[in-house]
Amino acid sequence: MDLKEYLKRKSQQVDQVLQELLPLPEGYPGLIHEAMSYSVFAGGKRLRPVLCLASAEALGKESRPLLPAACALEMIHTYSLIHDDLPAMDNDDYRRGKLTNHKVYGEGMAVLAGDALLTLAFEVLSDYGARCGEPLRALQVIREVAQAAGTLGMIGGQAVDLKSEGKAIEKETLTYIHTHKTGALFLASLRAGAILSGASEKELQAVSGYAGHFGLAFQITDDLLDIEGEEAKLGKSVGSDVKNNKATYPALYGLEQSRILAREAVEKALQSLQPLKGDTEPLVMLAQYLLERES
Repeated sequence: MDLKEYLKRKSQQVDQVLQELLPLPEGYPGLIHEAMSYSVFAGGKRLRPVLCLASAEALGKESRPLLPAACALEMIHTYSLIHDDLPAMDNDDYRRGKLTNHKVYGEGMAVLAGDALLTLAFEVLSDYGARCGEPLRALQVIREVAQAAGTLGMIGGQAVDLKSEGKAIEKETLTYIHTHKTGALFLASLRAGAILSGASEKELQAVSGYAGHFGLAFQITDDLLDIEGEEAKLGKSVGSDVKNNKATYPALYGLEQSRILAREAVEKALQSLQPLKGDTEPLVMLAQYLLERES
């Protein structure tokens, strides 16, 4: 399987449904709808929705019916990026090679665009739940996604990250930051695909194990790219973690040990997939890709 072709095909499917779900920029009030679309369609690999779809395929299920749920996850991710880039947070000027939302629409509109995407995500999930024929599964996904996006997940990790800037922290705090700030939405994305596909408890445990190790490997390599990456390929400034005194794996473990930890996490992610009987090749290749990604 060619991973680039797989990602391209799945991303096109996700983008098509996102176009249908997002309010038209022409609709009143147009500016907020334009700001939402600006960041959603500013590029990106659609990794979280792709993981949701690939999770279903790893269970031997058809993934296309899950597209609305997958798109809701991308909306939540995009909202988090808009808010992350704000001057009060990471204060970034570029995201995916384009000006960040607040640089184009102003800080107030950027906050509202993020809020609107988060709200729309749960409207999409609830609408999907009403139509999918498995409302209890959908309800479980809504609850888990909400928890992953809230103070027990992504927001909690971001809060501890902000509080830790410029401070010497223990490895337990660093682990907490990244398993919540980054890992929680990966976990929710993969579990959503499995739950909506009727996963058994054993299958759900396997998917969850993969998600935990995948999220760790992603964050370590993300930290490394902020030091070693090329700005043109990343589409954003490098060195922002150092500039903002962020808690990162290279800062705590050094570059070489961080690379070792990333490789170990990928190996554990692949081992976690063994109980699954469907097409796990996309999940295998996505994990392996983390060790060579340049953006």
